[in-house]
Amino acid sequence: MTVMQAFGDWMKTVQANMEDALASYLPEATHVPARLHDAMRYAALDGGKRVRPLLVFAAGELFDADDSALGRAAAAVEMIHAYSLIHDDMPCMDDDALRRGKPTVHVEYDEATALLAGDALQSQAFIVLTEGESDAARKLEMIRLLAQAAGSAGMCGGQAIDLASVGMTLSLAELEQMHRLKTGALLRASVLLGALCGKALTESETAALDAYANAIGLAFQVVDDVLDATADSATLGKTAGKDAADNKPTYVSIMGLEQSRILAEELRNDAHRALMPFGNKARRLRELADLIVQRKT
Repeated sequence: MTVMQAFGDWMKTVQANMEDALASYLPEATHVPARLHDAMRYAALDGGKRVRPLLVFAAGELFDADDSALGRAAAAVEMIHAYSLIHDDMPCMDDDALRRGKPTVHVEYDEATALLAGDALQSQAFIVLTEGESDAARKLEMIRLLAQAAGSAGMCGGQAIDLASVGMTLSLAELEQMHRLKTGALLRASVLLGALCGKALTESETAALDAYANAIGLAFQVVDDVLDATADSATLGKTAGKDAADNKPTYVSIMGLEQSRILAEELRNDAHRALMPFGNKARRLRELADLIVQRKT
């Protein structure tokens, strides 16, 4: 009988493999244009919890996916995530100077380089998804899934709503819709991409994974809002208290701190229930739901 790795050890293994995969899939900093490639690597390497790659690998375990296929899918998702952080931090958006405990890309380099680094990371993500040995139809499905999650019906759309909502009072339903797009869409794509590395999904499997992803997507943002209101910048690795300073609507500003914490716990329970059809094979996904809700950074 194979003994499953402890969760912390599994996380470290995936995170280390992810660092290697990203380093290999990104252009070398010595290649022309060197400054642009250096900025891309600065943004994507050596930082972050790698929650999205962890979700890719955890979902892949459900369907016995090949590690090399999972590495490509996880790298693609993380490149999209890194590009979004570069652009989010720029003066025309959230205007932040700190990310993952180091200067943001536009501060470390310049605004033009930051803009181009984000653009290039987005393109590189789709190049990576075209590689490997999976069949063409599966690759197209994965490319469509990631593109939709990153576009106006997903992450970019959520960011547009976020920017338009500064200083406004949103209903809880409006806030939830914004974060299902801004944060939840890419987390959902991570789960489904990992599963698709193993097999084509049935309707019931897709529905169960959707329910799980919807729960953790909202939980992630609720906890982010709680941490922004309670943790310091050194702990978070980014500027704390910025949502309140920028007069942005958050779960904490609408529901209060305690009710936000209760909601996060309810969403964690929803995520666990969604995984019941998969039995113990979904252990990693359950553990990641716990990590998302119980994290301190």
